[in-house]
Amino acid sequence: MIFELYCWRPAFSRPAGALLCALSLMLTGCANTGGSKAGRYDGAGPLPPLAYAQLLSKMGPAELGRERAVLAALPATPNTHLRQAMLAGYPRAQQDLGKALALLDSVLKSSDPAAVQFHPLARLLSDNYIERARLESQLDKQGQQMKESQRKATELQEKLDSLADIERTLTPRSRTTRPEGVKR
Repeated sequence: MIFELYCWRPAFSRPAGALLCALSLMLTGCANTGGSKAGRYDGAGPLPPLAYAQLLSKMGPAELGRERAVLAALPATPNTHLRQAMLAGYPRAQQDLGKALALLDSVLKSSDPAAVQFHPLARLLSDNYIERARLESQLDKQGQQMKESQRKATELQEKLDSLADIERTLTPRSRTTRPEGVKR
């Protein structure tokens, strides 16, 4: 048996085999056109949208913009709405939490069997986006309060500085000595 393995001769020579291997590798490289990967995430169930969320984390700003255009061209399905909401609420992209919440609300209100399977994920994303919007609002409010506090602190410092200037301009009083027998 070992003898048979060593004696086996291919039907083509080594240079032809190398050429065939190189050709197959080049063709494999050409098969990936770099087009959108959006079609791979149209499957049933919550796993394709979760895989899509992982894809978003690997995309750069330009790719996220292209993905937004690709999703806008796709037919309106619950899966597409869910992916559009993920993209609209993605932190590293141009965020539009209002649009994301509207898309998720349309998925949650739909009784279509294709939408019902996405309800738990849509509810989770919706809760997350609502909380994020609340925190952003709270952060803005605290930022405004901090600016107001800094403005008031500046005003008080200016008043203190002006009082110190007034105090410096006053003539110093001479200390009068009291007679020795007088108590205060």
